Amino acid sequence: MFIVGLTGGIGSGKSTIAQQFVELGITCIDADLTAREVVQPGEPALDAISKHFGETILLADGSLDRRKLREEIFANPLAREWLNELLHPLIRQRMLHQCQQADSPYCILMVPLLFENNLQSLVQRTLVIDVDEATQIRRTIQRDKTTEEQVKAIIATQCSRQQRLALADDVILNTDEVTPEQRQSRVSSLHQTYLLLASQH
Repeated sequence: MFIVGLTGGIGSGKSTIAQQFVELGITCIDADLTAREVVQPGEPALDAISKHFGETILLADGSLDRRKLREEIFANPLAREWLNELLHPLIRQRMLHQCQQADSPYCILMVPLLFENNLQSLVQRTLVIDVDEATQIRRTIQRDKTTEEQVKAIIATQCSRQQRLALADDVILNTDEVTPEQRQSRVSSLHQTYLLLASQH
């Protein structure tokens, strides 16, 4: 399967672009959704997490208390390391399995931290959704009802715009100046490129 890794900073509009590929009949696997799936009740990872952090890490219905887990790993780098070592291989394995099951000529693997987590080896091509930092901040504040400080803190943990662009095979500029028609045209053009590459893969 020819896999295109779609990535970009917070607030860049990754989901919007991914949806445009879906509308062209392409399967899109979302790493964030996969990460949620591996910690659902009944999954081995959730048992391991509750044994490690204690039952209080679970909500009344037996599902993971994400906020509590975030607090635990934020305060404790060793706990974060343990969690990453548990979850990353499981998420990677499941994502690759989902890619192989895709019934489109190629598939999109949407991974927000593709470069940060060195996951380029999982994909044949990388597509970066690019916006300036001011746009990232404004969009994320509107979407998540958060503060500028919080958004800047998240941006600081991600690759810089320059690093991302240097690592990209393809780029879609998604600033407010780009019209929906221009964006659609760019997606269509890349779609043709990926169909060709997939047929040669």
